Amino acid sequence: MTAATHSTLFPQVPETADAVLDGLDPEQREVALALSGPVCVLAGAGTGKTRAITHRIAYGVRAGILQPASVLAVTFTNRAAGEMRGRLRQLGAGGVQARTFHSAALRQLQFFWPKAVGGDLPRLLERKVQLVAEAGARCRIRLDRNELRDVTSEIEWAKVTQTVPADYPAAVAKSVRDAPRDPAEIGQIYAMYEQLKRDRAVIDFEDVLLLTVGILQDRHDIAEQIRRQYQHFVVDEYQDVSPLQQRLLDLWLGDRDNLCVVGDASQTIYSFTGATPDHLLNFRNRHPQATVVKLVRDYRSTPQVVHLANGLLNQASGRAAEHRLELISQRDPGPEPVYTEYADEPAEAEGTARRIRDLIAAGVPAGEIAVLYRINAQSEVYEQALADAGVPYQLRGAERFFERQEVREAGIALRGAARAGGNDSLLDDAEDLPSQVRAVLSTKGWTAQPPAGSGAVRDRWESLAALVRLAEDFARAKSGATLSDLVAELDERAAAQHAPTVQGVTLASLHAAKGLEWDAVFLVGLTEGMMPITYAKTDEQVEEERRLLYVGVTRARLHVSLSWALSRAPGGRASRRPTRFLKGLRPGSGSGSGSRGSFGAFGSVGAGAAGGVERAVGGGRRKPRGPVLCRVCGATLTEAGAMKLMRCEDCPSDMDEALYERLRDWRSGQAKELGQPPYCVFTDKTLMAIAERVPATDGELSSISGVGVRKLDRFGADVLAICAGGEGGAGEDEN
Repeated sequence: MTAATHSTLFPQVPETADAVLDGLDPEQREVALALSGPVCVLAGAGTGKTRAITHRIAYGVRAGILQPASVLAVTFTNRAAGEMRGRLRQLGAGGVQARTFHSAALRQLQFFWPKAVGGDLPRLLERKVQLVAEAGARCRIRLDRNELRDVTSEIEWAKVTQTVPADYPAAVAKSVRDAPRDPAEIGQIYAMYEQLKRDRAVIDFEDVLLLTVGILQDRHDIAEQIRRQYQHFVVDEYQDVSPLQQRLLDLWLGDRDNLCVVGDASQTIYSFTGATPDHLLNFRNRHPQATVVKLVRDYRSTPQVVHLANGLLNQASGRAAEHRLELISQRDPGPEPVYTEYADEPAEAEGTARRIRDLIAAGVPAGEIAVLYRINAQSEVYEQALADAGVPYQLRGAERFFERQEVREAGIALRGAARAGGNDSLLDDAEDLPSQVRAVLSTKGWTAQPPAGSGAVRDRWESLAALVRLAEDFARAKSGATLSDLVAELDERAAAQHAPTVQGVTLASLHAAKGLEWDAVFLVGLTEGMMPITYAKTDEQVEEERRLLYVGVTRARLHVSLSWALSRAPGGRASRRPTRFLKGLRPGSGSGSGSRGSFGAFGSVGAGAAGGVERAVGGGRRKPRGPVLCRVCGATLTEAGAMKLMRCEDCPSDMDEALYERLRDWRSGQAKELGQPPYCVFTDKTLMAIAERVPATDGELSSISGVGVRKLDRFGADVLAICAGGEGGAGEDEN
């Protein structure tokens, strides 16, 4: 969140129903005016689908056509539901229910359980992993941690596809699904898991849907009561509904057809959870009289990004591909996509971090940059590279902002200060709203400078810093706003789950990036075996991997960079190949509709480049090197942290503890002087490596991973002096 965006954070509520329609394009306006009967909105990435459906609901409410309490809008994530509630509130339609399928079903289940079943609703099991582990043990089947996670996912898939334990092996065979273990064994574990739940009177999240469906099927009086309550339904991300969710939706609807669905078959990426685009693709067969509107005007991405996205789908096959939408960018031209080939994964991470640092220096906020990868295990090397480059980052997590402990505590403190008013000594020297908030939150751990590291302390600080930035934006947007006004705004946002943005480059998997967008997106690790992933065997599984890459590309507004590494570790055999999905799109890879010119803001093609793809070895400043071996046991090292230390993580350390502490003290002083978090000077791992190897020359120091040319020039003399027994100086300013 930046000052530049504050004017859009607190927009004025439209004065009339017609004013709600202002600013909509012709297709969006058509959606907003289609308020009766079945409506199917086929909405491409970046085409303003949330805008269209929220304005549709708000227009219906403001025009008196829809009663707010009679509308139920459902989507798939708490974040998306929160965004929808926030937008509806800003449009003057705050009484509309916007929930996930599970949230809506749980409310109904809690309300009707005493009437339908009697007694209290069984306790909801927050995490099923422990119970699955116990079920496995009862069946004398030993599961390691990874198998346990995968078997748990299989049970979830079976339940949302309405597959009972006895039918699981046959269902797996029919779906051509790769089970993590023998399907018969998983069926046994699944059956025992269900038995344990019954014995302990607990239910899981899938049971919430299953039990709600069961009650609505068996108790027509309860079904009719819900249908009288909700007359109009809107379903976002309809390509992701599971058979179980569709069954629940059918029961909510009954014999009515006041249903608006919104989706894009080309963004179906969750089939492993039971999601299927069939319901979207078959909608017009089920509802022949449906109004169908296509949204293809892309307001998010430049023509260059859209051209790449369209090119990916032009090569697709299968039923979803037959219904693909050809996007049309509405933005001015921007830089061309950048394609870069690296020698190894650490070089790819370091090169990516350098480019990100350059983008930030050029004015792109860190919070508007993302690094996206296929699996979460790829994040570590990028975390290390960004930390070494002095770039703040955040890992994409699932916890909702206003549910974090530190945010709840901050809200209590701000509410108390607002009530105390002038009687709170904390506010004596605070002249305006932002300074009042900073003063209050300083008692909860907020400081002007972020703490070192990237763990829980840093996460807490980032949450509080986001509240401080929100207060600054609120004060600019609402002249004369008081602390009480801000507390009221926070309460409304908490109710709507409308969270402020935490700054820092986002590291996320492609799946976790769905529904988000950034100015600049780096798509990394794009090699065969990772994209598509090795276990994508069937044509449909491979096509879903293509759609996953499409989702990643369409997250970018302006800059998109695609990269791959020829080997995993430095000195490894260069046997990897770039993903097949870029064939015909990346320059020099054959015919196709690919990139059409220079490499824009990310840089130009180097002298060694062939066919428009940058060939980079550590960003052009690093020489190839052989395998990195543990200096203790001689094993080949592959993990970034181990390579930095030049030893296996579990091999004994010969670190000079006193030297390490002196280096940490020096780093703290440097960070304070530079106004940066300590890890931007050197990470803990880099300091450990220095304290273990005690370098005496520039060459020895520069050989340590994390000490590049820039940091050697800036901090080398100090570090070498400390290693020699001195205290180190203040360091030179960087021009």
